[in-house]
Amino acid sequence: MASCTIHRLAEHALLCSVPPPASLDVQRHFWAMADQAGAWPGVVDAYPGMNSLTVLFDDEADPAGLETSLKRAWEQGEGGESGNASGRIVEIPVRYGGDDGPDLADVAAHTGLTPDEVVRRHSAGTYTVYFLGFQPGFAYLGGLDPALATPRRAEPRLAVPAGAVGIGGEQTGVYPAAAPGGWQLIGRTELALFEPERDPPSLLAPGDTVRFVVESIAESVTGSIATPVRP
Repeated sequence: MASCTIHRLAEHALLCSVPPPASLDVQRHFWAMADQAGAWPGVVDAYPGMNSLTVLFDDEADPAGLETSLKRAWEQGEGGESGNASGRIVEIPVRYGGDDGPDLADVAAHTGLTPDEVVRRHSAGTYTVYFLGFQPGFAYLGGLDPALATPRRAEPRLAVPAGAVGIGGEQTGVYPAAAPGGWQLIGRTELALFEPERDPPSLLAPGDTVRFVVESIAESVTGSIATPVRP
């Protein structure tokens, strides 16, 4: 793996990062480092991002010492066991196409696939939660079939509904709450991805495995309602 660059992100934060591309091995490495850093003196929180780890610390911490510890943790972790090697398996039922997936036809046109084939490939994939970001409970998933990669919309929507399932570049994900967004929307789920009163509030966590299960495909897209497809 590439060397990790560490710099001061803010007065009480350090960022350890590596250049793209993202990979499951790198993410697992950062998950393991986050587990370690959480126990270091003065560390308030440590959370992974895409190809990165941010460490927040208090006034009692030694920033130089933390930087040394991060470098050591990265170097010692190369080739070793990584954190969150296996998480939970979460199945997400999805209604594809129609009002629930208004961009399914556009994704099909961009990829040269039929809408049915887009759904088949999307629901046949096995995805890993790389990290949470953008909004509470939003999971960035690795494992999208390269044939489904589609650029984000040229003009983002001002309001994407909660539960919308989309494709953005080489990733797929689910919007936990209504928000502006530019991902290509191919379906929607009723599953609650984030509930503040739940413990933990986020349904998904880094390291979890996600599988999308076809609940239906809009008749306007295929001419028939599809039966569920299992990976």
